[in-house]
Amino acid sequence: MTLWTSTDARAWRAALDSYEAVVERQGVARLPELDRWFRDELPGLVTARRSPHVTLPELVRLTEWKMARGVWRAPNLVLVRSNPADVVVKTSSAALAAVPHPTTPIATLAKLKGVGPATASAVASAFAPETYPFFDELVAAQVPDLGAVAWTMAHYRRYADALRARAAALGDPWTPSMIERALWAHVGGKAGRA
Repeated sequence: MTLWTSTDARAWRAALDSYEAVVERQGVARLPELDRWFRDELPGLVTARRSPHVTLPELVRLTEWKMARGVWRAPNLVLVRSNPADVVVKTSSAALAAVPHPTTPIATLAKLKGVGPATASAVASAFAPETYPFFDELVAAQVPDLGAVAWTMAHYRRYADALRARAAALGDPWTPSMIERALWAHVGGKAGRA
């Protein structure tokens, strides 16, 4: 039985509780520090602003977190850094103002250079983890009927809907973001890749 098919809240809690240890085991420089920043600091920074948004340095750091946790794509990071700071603020403000629409925030953020659905979902997840899970390939591979991962809005929507449904089935306090982290930890992060 995979974690996805389990209805045992204790199994899900054990996987989620192992997340930080799995992050540490990746052996990726800066990943533990970036991950703590992403989970513990960034949400407060974004929500404390009169008009919630991310700044260019935050978007760059978030992209570094995403790549450290998954696959490093240096050209994407260069593109993310090339976004004008004011455009990042304006675009992310518009995107986060569209919460809780299931896809508009992701599509709006994906207009920024170097930002696809995965990076956009990380921004949305930091702001509204109760609605948006981070779009991760290892996690998507565990969800039956999604098929091969496609970095498209349609695939993100199906992925997010599935994680939202699983969080609702497990009940309070589960969020789609918690489901994503539990599934990622369950397969051991990068160590789980073939």
